[in-house]
Amino acid sequence: MGERATIRDVAARAGVSVATVSRVLAGNYPTSAASRAKVLRAAKDLDYVANAHARALAGAGRKTIAVLMLDVVSSFYAAIAQGVEKEAAQHDRLTLVASTGADPARELALVQMMREQAAEAVVLVGGVVEDAAYRERMAQYAQSLAAAGSRLVLCGRPAPAPDVPAVVVEYDNEAGAHAITSHLLGAGHRRIALIGYQPGNTTGEDRVRGYLRALDDHGVPRADALLHGIGFGQHNGDEAIRDLLRKADGKPDFTAVFAGDDRVAAAVIRALGEYGLRVPEDISVVGYNDDPVAADITPGLTTVHIPGEEVGRTAVRLALNGAGRSGQQRQLLGTHIVIRDSVRRLAP
Repeated sequence: MGERATIRDVAARAGVSVATVSRVLAGNYPTSAASRAKVLRAAKDLDYVANAHARALAGAGRKTIAVLMLDVVSSFYAAIAQGVEKEAAQHDRLTLVASTGADPARELALVQMMREQAAEAVVLVGGVVEDAAYRERMAQYAQSLAAAGSRLVLCGRPAPAPDVPAVVVEYDNEAGAHAITSHLLGAGHRRIALIGYQPGNTTGEDRVRGYLRALDDHGVPRADALLHGIGFGQHNGDEAIRDLLRKADGKPDFTAVFAGDDRVAAAVIRALGEYGLRVPEDISVVGYNDDPVAADITPGLTTVHIPGEEVGRTAVRLALNGAGRSGQQRQLLGTHIVIRDSVRRLAP
């Protein structure tokens, strides 16, 4: 009572061998119609559920691709997960999605669970604060998964050492930040506040480098750079812009804001409005990611497009094509600016 039925229980109920039950449930071996009917009836009567782990170890059942990300709310993460799911479906794979909450212990537990479930690939998504512990953790993940015939895939994360057997799919964050900052500089802006990024986070630091390089290229002293980063997302963006506006007594000396992501930009536009500042008439604002919100807010947000869905698709393609490889595969995808209505050209 209360115990889950086993394959032996099904065999006993149907009056056939365990091997026959296995063949019928796998569906890839010829069996007689009578035997098949008996097995299916017994399985239904006993509410039998196949052990997915055992089937995976035996080479049966559907193969899976696992996607682990910070959260499942962000449009950016959702786009990557959608790309993984679409590409996986084309290869007759199932997709499992889980959130880590940026907790290394939870991430480790999920990776171990996916390894035990014989996932063909485990895709980790999003920037992190890179340190020795992170690099060691990624190396352990990659080696452990490779030993089980699986593959570690890093999307938008720092590449591990070259000898670590992983797939790395990157998008050019620094180039995107350089391009969007250059767009503002080309429109006559010289005091550009970069807000809403997370200091130390690899994604944020790439964008800072692109921002600073653009200032250098346009002859703007780095002393005029205005970096105010406390984190990505609307809450952090709102806090950051309000802090700057309070310090300036509502009269900022910057003419443009480069927001760390589009949710930060949305918070910036709302807060500026509460201070009586119009976008783009008083302050120009640009974002990053090209989330759906970028086209929906008023004015339409000029931003950097990341090919999120293609990142996910590429992750699956490389992982499946590289099955059995011991080396590292890397691919860099480009970004581009999407120009809308949130930037005003200043008079020379």
